[in-house]
Amino acid sequence: MRSSGPGSCVPSASLSPAVPAPSCCVSRLERGLWVFSCAGDKNIQMADNSFSDGVPSDSLEAAKNASPTEKLTDQAMQNPQVLAALQERLDSVSHTPSSYIETLPKAVKRRINALKQLQVKCAHIEAKFYEEVHDLERKYAALYQPLFDKRREFVTGDVEPTDAESEWHSENEEDDKLAGDMKNKVVIAENEAATAEEPNPKGIPEFWFTIFRNVDMLSELVQEYDEPILKHLQDIKVLFSEPGQPMSFILEFHFEPNEYFTNTVLTKTYKMKSEPDKADPFSFEGPEIVDCDGCTIDWKKGKNVTVKTIKKKQKHKGRGTVRTITKQVPNDSFFNFFNPLKASGDGESLDEDSEFTLASDFEIGHFFRERIVPRAVLYFTGEAIEDEDNFEEGEEGEEEELEGDEEGEDEDDTDVNPKKEPSQPSECKQQ
Repeated sequence: MRSSGPGSCVPSASLSPAVPAPSCCVSRLERGLWVFSCAGDKNIQMADNSFSDGVPSDSLEAAKNASPTEKLTDQAMQNPQVLAALQERLDSVSHTPSSYIETLPKAVKRRINALKQLQVKCAHIEAKFYEEVHDLERKYAALYQPLFDKRREFVTGDVEPTDAESEWHSENEEDDKLAGDMKNKVVIAENEAATAEEPNPKGIPEFWFTIFRNVDMLSELVQEYDEPILKHLQDIKVLFSEPGQPMSFILEFHFEPNEYFTNTVLTKTYKMKSEPDKADPFSFEGPEIVDCDGCTIDWKKGKNVTVKTIKKKQKHKGRGTVRTITKQVPNDSFFNFFNPLKASGDGESLDEDSEFTLASDFEIGHFFRERIVPRAVLYFTGEAIEDEDNFEEGEEGEEEELEGDEEGEDEDDTDVNPKKEPSQPSECKQQ
């Protein structure tokens, strides 16, 4: 047998030594037969003549009346290698789920459609489940709030915690105790003097601003001129929509009186959707943020950091005189967070940059609600961030360990085959 590639085989005995074998391949299914394309009708005719020996006369007559394509198809279907290639191709097609579904009988497809109807009903039940979860979040938010109110009092210095409230056992408590005892024995007098001179600021200075600085997602939004404003931030609250109202939540940013704006509270409302999409119900995976609204910041004169004033020269077309005008243009600032883009509506679509900006805004709002507000002290101390970093490093460590095993296998191969050139050391990864 002679083959010019997968699925393109013809019997070598069927061709004259001076004539090259036609290049045949399966191309399409036509009238229940697989049609093969070949290089030239001349080769087809020669291949046909070579199969005439030992064939009954009536079969030969039918073969003469057949088209060249049909003749070649008959010949190819008698070739074991062509049939094997055909079977391999059919097997590869059947591995695709959608192609498998297409091969099923109509009665089975009808039952599958019934299963999809059930799946849609399941999605609607799941939506009801998340609505009740939202009600449960509202219920427990009311239980958390007294604790968050006390947190604000400690942060602002309005209330001083008692000794019992201030007691905390650290992991290194024993080591700290021993070190403290030794230090007290050596420098008791110095410690007393240092304690007397140690400053005692009110509350916990720059508590929320430090959180902004510690969390990468937030620090990327903060400009240098935003920092003195954020130092006046005293609290962030999450409010859930009332029963019977459309699902949403509000972020409240509480500021002490300052020289930048007159607002004491800045708000951001996130609207949510918890129902399957009619056009694509199977994509439902729970509530999602679909839009958001900000608020108007009442900036004091000359303090608006969300705009900047530029000077521009204009030349008069007729007289040729030049004048300088001032113009306000948007400026990067965290406080643009309160003037968000609106989600597209009425069939209009946003450009790619706007979609990315809106998606980032939704992600930040969700992060405030789920992480920052409930665990603020851990983001202030950095413990929450260290936990997240350790989890990521653990995943990387597993990959490095696997790579090490592979390197070990390579070393074993080198020992077995001393002629094999040693592999180059892998590049070091920056941590």
